[in-house]
Amino acid sequence: MELQGRVAVITGASSGIGKAVARDLSEAGMKLILTGQREDKLRDLCAELGDAEWIAGDIADPAMPQKLIDMAMESFGRCDVVFNNAGFMTVGTIEEIDVDRVCQMVRVNVEAAYRMIYVALQHFKKTGDGYLVNTSSILGTKVRDTTGAYAGTKWAIEALTESLRIELGGTNIGICAVEPGLVQTELHREWPVHPSKSLGIEPPLEPEDIARAVRFVLEQPDHVRIPRILVTPAAQKM
Repeated sequence: MELQGRVAVITGASSGIGKAVARDLSEAGMKLILTGQREDKLRDLCAELGDAEWIAGDIADPAMPQKLIDMAMESFGRCDVVFNNAGFMTVGTIEEIDVDRVCQMVRVNVEAAYRMIYVALQHFKKTGDGYLVNTSSILGTKVRDTTGAYAGTKWAIEALTESLRIELGGTNIGICAVEPGLVQTELHREWPVHPSKSLGIEPPLEPEDIARAVRFVLEQPDHVRIPRILVTPAAQKM
């Protein structure tokens, strides 16, 4: 895909991977629709990037995916890429984990992500082309103790992405699951010890490392598809 002049919707854009992808795609000449929960962060990022609009809100709102597509069409007349990135992580032992928080995670990481996936692909089917990139995780391919609930949400993304890849075969619509290893983001901000320390993964990835991978996927020739891309720190053995 030639990115210059194209339009991308990015969820979870106020920090971390979403913010880094927004900067990278803006540098490539794309126009952006950004969403997240922190209005101040989105406003500042759009002011920095220039050709970008934002809408703050809860991605778990069933109306949000269509609002984002509509905003892209109203603001820029098209929508070519959706980076389906919003999500959060909660982990813990059987005794410690907050089940209500787990269920909230499922609503965001699975239900909201699924809604965004289908709304985006229905739009791309109407226009005849487009690219959907879903943020998965290395934990979408394997599990370790205390992370099963989170891993389950990412396995769900992996399953749907692969099924849709088959369904979309032979069309001009691409789909990819990006599987980051450990990244230095706010995902672990509530952890007493960052996993880079507890697991000996130093240095972890930076959000910009994932942004380069996303751009790499999008810039492949039309006849090339990259259905999944795993990006890990050199020190991560898992």
